[in-house]
Amino acid sequence: MFSGKTEELIRRLKRARFANQKIEIFKPEVDTRYSDMDVVSHDLHSIPCTPVKEPVKMLEAADDTQVVGIDEAQFFDESLVNVAQELANRGKRVIIAGLDTDYKGKPFGPIPALMAVAEDVQKVHAICVKCGNLANHSHRLTKSHKLVVLGEKDVYEPLCRQCYNEATAAEKEK
Repeated sequence: MFSGKTEELIRRLKRARFANQKIEIFKPEVDTRYSDMDVVSHDLHSIPCTPVKEPVKMLEAADDTQVVGIDEAQFFDESLVNVAQELANRGKRVIIAGLDTDYKGKPFGPIPALMAVAEDVQKVHAICVKCGNLANHSHRLTKSHKLVVLGEKDVYEPLCRQCYNEATAAEKEK
């Protein structure tokens, strides 16, 4: 979280639109943090999208669509991998943003499988709020044990490996 994944997705989609490419953007229906009908970055940049419950709905993208963007991909099930492959096989450029690990540091949803079949993978990192190193963990600040808890800076903080390990060790001692 807070690494600029959504910001980068929006930037790439706006560039494609500027180049007169037809784009379609999808996000999980469950993601209503900033908007029901837009993909919105933490910096409040936005782009209109279609919220979907299931990835298969993305296959209804118009035939003349050239670029398909998908945000918060970790919230979809494994069927997203086949959907992304099908869209790519139809000649569409597919750009996906999502967390690769959950708050426990474990692989998250379909992201690892998507990374395996992607032509290009770019990992972006936040900055650790404790020490300033590159952060690769989303440390949950609440006590919920549910896998999916939507939130922002009030619920998560980006931490590097060392600071994350220290924080989770301290929580276990409590």
